[in-house]
Amino acid sequence: MSRVSLEGRVAVVTGAARGVGELLARKLSARGARVALVGLEPDALKRVGERLHGDSAHWHADVTDHEAMSRVAAEVEERFGKVDIVVANAGVASGGPFTDSDPESWRRVIEVNLVGSAVTGRAFLPALTESRGYLLQIASLAAITPAPMMTAYCASKAGVEAYAHSLRAEVGHKGVRVGVAYLSWTDTDMVRGADQDDVMRELRQRLPWPANKTYPLGPAVDRIVAGIERRAGHVYGQWWLRGMQGVRGGLPGIIGSVGQREMRRFADRLTGVRTGLVGAGGAADEQHRTASTTQRH
Repeated sequence: MSRVSLEGRVAVVTGAARGVGELLARKLSARGARVALVGLEPDALKRVGERLHGDSAHWHADVTDHEAMSRVAAEVEERFGKVDIVVANAGVASGGPFTDSDPESWRRVIEVNLVGSAVTGRAFLPALTESRGYLLQIASLAAITPAPMMTAYCASKAGVEAYAHSLRAEVGHKGVRVGVAYLSWTDTDMVRGADQDDVMRELRQRLPWPANKTYPLGPAVDRIVAGIERRAGHVYGQWWLRGMQGVRGGLPGIIGSVGQREMRRFADRLTGVRTGLVGAGGAADEQHRTASTTQRH
């Protein structure tokens, strides 16, 4: 598939303060793109912007807030004159047994990962339609295969995959391409945060190869950049994820059987598993929500 030069293109990256979003912004900028950074941490976004090669700007916004994201979309278009690429990357995660999970944290994972992606798409699709641009939705291995102790995250990523596939069929005739990017366990703050819990870390290590490994961030983001250059419908952060598509129909049964065995093994240790949002990104989201609640009162 032919590649499109990123020189002079305007790319929006949500969740750009760290991890996949930060490195993706840097690599897009290195290829000549002008980058709009969106996230909840203005100081971190400013630091990311200062490390970019070319023109960039940052916006503080909650991706679940329709009014805020509509304002961001208008301001990005005013600042750069157009929008060519949008990467819906913002995401949070929680873990632990569903029955013991914190209802607010569980709901927030769905809101940020699924609703936030839809809000992002709704805000930027008019500009992407005008530019005949490209929307890339960041999904996960969790969209392909379910996993115990990850009910909210798996549900949200399966949801964004279905949303993106449906949207692709709606907007393709307008010249807008929609892609879905899949990543396995990648060395980000979110994964490191999940690994701080002994049970979650050991459960992950007991997954079959190659799903039990943590993969370096750089090569995964390189694959995402290549997918953006191709305006690809599917992007795989790790080589073996493409093969998972062909066997995904049988995975729920396998995971259901093996998962029961593993949960029985860890049953006596489940009461201490942390159920809130994980990592620095999760902490930033919780801080944002606390501040928003305080302001309303």
